[in-house]
Amino acid sequence: MAARIKKGDTVLVISGSSKGTQGEVLEVRPTENRAVVRGVAVAKRHQRASRMGEEGGIIAREAPVHLSNLKLVDPASKKPTKVGFRVLEDGRKVRVAKATGEVIEG
Repeated sequence: MAARIKKGDTVLVISGSSKGTQGEVLEVRPTENRAVVRGVAVAKRHQRASRMGEEGGIIAREAPVHLSNLKLVDPASKKPTKVGFRVLEDGRKVRVAKATGEVIEG
């Protein structure tokens, strides 16, 4: 199955505690239907010092967000859009912004 959201895309959170926040996708986990987005769903983890000289403490890191809570931001119009697919004449399958019909590169 083709990915509607890929690493490096800018997305908008449409549901949850981070609703309305935009960020860049750092990692996509297709088996879990989740993505890690920069600056979204930041969770604090307590980390123990693992080696001599290494400090432990509270570390903030992004938690994965379900893909259904994300909407791709169209690079051309800078507005959130649904994603469709189209097969070009040369046989390539590309992502298309439903709102504008523009091909999304990447």
